[in-house]
Amino acid sequence: MTATDDLIDRLPEPPEALVRATSQAERVADMLRVFVIDGALAPGMRLSEERLSRKYGVSRNTLREAFRLLSRERLLVHQMHRGVFVSRPTSDDVRDLFSARRTLEIPAVRGARHASAEAVAAVGAAVDEGEAAREKADWWGMGTANMHFHRALAGLADSARIDEFMSQVLAETRLVFHVMNAPEQFHAPYLDWNRRIHLLLAQRDADAAAAELSRYLDTSEEQLVTAFTAMERGSDGS
Repeated sequence: MTATDDLIDRLPEPPEALVRATSQAERVADMLRVFVIDGALAPGMRLSEERLSRKYGVSRNTLREAFRLLSRERLLVHQMHRGVFVSRPTSDDVRDLFSARRTLEIPAVRGARHASAEAVAAVGAAVDEGEAAREKADWWGMGTANMHFHRALAGLADSARIDEFMSQVLAETRLVFHVMNAPEQFHAPYLDWNRRIHLLLAQRDADAAAAELSRYLDTSEEQLVTAFTAMERGSDGS
């Protein structure tokens, strides 16, 4: 058994929420996307049709269709004669992802003065989740909570289509986070920023929350692009 096979065997059961998907291939794609968002699938990891088929009780044809769906979302890539792998983002991908995130998240936050109390509470619950992970020194769990925080921000728009787009964008974003070798130092400062944004939303000061989020995304993008550029220069030998 290879290290990748062992990782596949340790993947969790499908989230209960995924029973809503319309086809079996879409259910599998949704499941794998959640695994990416939660950090269980890392860039460069090979996905074995045989092991995934056996673990989740689906046919290889279903898996191949799910792989095609996720390849269109840039989460997976097929390498001829080698198989299907989780994608490795580049610095250009980082810039494009943050452009998409600004388009989805900032208007949702700016319009949050009309958001439901439940939607604002979901933002706070994600912050609570991150703080609980920090107390346990669970740095990858803190990263997962951060994904939930940003999904909740987009959820303030109360749009099923925005939720769907945001899920795809956050899955790619989680792949980006894998390049950061010190997740504690990377995620911890943003957790406190998350709390400030939630408090502003709870006070219905949507404009201030949107301004905070804009600065937040600018800072995060600059930090990640710097890390990716250094990594890419190193791999080129320059």
